[in-house]
Amino acid sequence: MKNILLALMTTAVMMFSGCSSKEATPGYAGPAEVSTYFVAPLMSTDDVKSKLESAGFEIVAVDTVSKKKLDSIVFTNDYLKGLANKPGRGFLAGALRVLVDTEGNTTRISNPRYFTKAFLQDDYKLGDEQPLLDDLNKAFGDLKPSEDKWEFDGLADYQFMIGRPYYQDQIVAGEGNTTDLIAKIESTKKKNMVFKLEVGEGRTLYGVKLHKRTMKFADKIGAQNAGIMPWMILVEDNKATALRADYMIAISYPLLDLGGFMGIMTVPGAVEKDVSKYFK
Repeated sequence: MKNILLALMTTAVMMFSGCSSKEATPGYAGPAEVSTYFVAPLMSTDDVKSKLESAGFEIVAVDTVSKKKLDSIVFTNDYLKGLANKPGRGFLAGALRVLVDTEGNTTRISNPRYFTKAFLQDDYKLGDEQPLLDDLNKAFGDLKPSEDKWEFDGLADYQFMIGRPYYQDQIVAGEGNTTDLIAKIESTKKKNMVFKLEVGEGRTLYGVKLHKRTMKFADKIGAQNAGIMPWMILVEDNKATALRADYMIAISYPLLDLGGFMGIMTVPGAVEKDVSKYFK
């Protein structure tokens, strides 16, 4: 049995697309590779919030994540919400995070170029992210790219490996009248609701806590990217949807290999169960 599992893992590793280590300069067709995050020196949560607000960003929420009690700051602005205000794209409005990583002594900021390309897919136009990058540079100065990277052209149809979900293969956590779905999720305990963000008319994004046991995955595979939480649920068009964990974790941890993913193999099912509970 061990030999069979080893053979399956080896095959899967061969199908897995690795990422390289250099971020190219953007050109006509976009950069060859793009970093998932920017890295800045450690600063306080209040300093991060002040810098973001001075650059015109809105602070959506601050949530304590990981057993190390790190602050995940969710931020957005009207421009980002405008990009996200399309069917199935609303997750982008809450995708940008800053993790104040006191453990790693750094501040890690989501790269708008990475997540805009990944989440907008065919709706993406080269340069959509530039105003966001300009504002971040205004807020933080020159930012260093993280070691986490992926091929720019591969982000729109990202898949961890064959058989794993794409962006569009989302969890349907609830179905029914949009008003009723909103009433259900907003009736949850306040401690579980991290944020509510109106993306556009009839399109509302929520940030929620997962079960305490489920959220431990970040400490297993690297708390430096724990800004992936809070998890997002999008309510629109009489459905409540969420990104699947084996998509969202993989794209947020592009250096994660198959062995690391197998260590959290129960998490995708747990996330689906956790987000669906909001609509029971």
